[in-house]
Amino acid sequence: MTETTLATVEVETGPMPRLAVIWLHGLGADGHDFEPIVPQLGGAGAVRYVFPHAPHRSVTVNGGYVMRAWYDILGFEATAQEDAAGIRASAAAVTKLVDREIGRGVPAERIVLAGFSQGGAIALHTALRDPRTLGGVLALSTYLPLAATLASERSAANAGVPIFMAHGSADAVLPLTLAERSRRTLEGLGYTVDWQVYPMPHAVCQAEIEAIDRWLARIGANSPS
Repeated sequence: MTETTLATVEVETGPMPRLAVIWLHGLGADGHDFEPIVPQLGGAGAVRYVFPHAPHRSVTVNGGYVMRAWYDILGFEATAQEDAAGIRASAAAVTKLVDREIGRGVPAERIVLAGFSQGGAIALHTALRDPRTLGGVLALSTYLPLAATLASERSAANAGVPIFMAHGSADAVLPLTLAERSRRTLEGLGYTVDWQVYPMPHAVCQAEIEAIDRWLARIGANSPS
């Protein structure tokens, strides 16, 4: 994967959007996955939602099956090696999408990185290392990848970036304990995390969508024009 080849689905909720949300799907899905919830997210006004398609790659835990994935998963156990090269390559590609939004006239402070599961992991990894102050991070049913490197690689510009993390109490794919460990790591490094738990599996629920809408509205209201 090169840094400039991510195809995207785009939805604008009004003319001349003042806020951009780059929203990354989970393993095996595509950029259309979260497109249907956009009509329920009207609180922030005119927003450009950018839904990238992850590249196709072989996923080890799925028997090497090729699917859309932001990085390879080598194992589910806590001691499993992480695909650092894949994570960093996807982060570089997402950074190019941030660059593109800035080039379209949306300042970094009004750009939110969002994602579900694998996509949320890339959103967290990318945003906390970006040298520009971003508008926020929306991390759904996910965890912090390459957590051991964050302290040395994090950007001071995003030390205070708003972070919304939500997880299902019945998540059998990424257990709640994994997300809670990630939240504690972030808070231990001084980040403020808006943490929500919902009675759901590895999914998104209506109450969560409503909370996301309120959170995005606050981001839009508090970010510089």
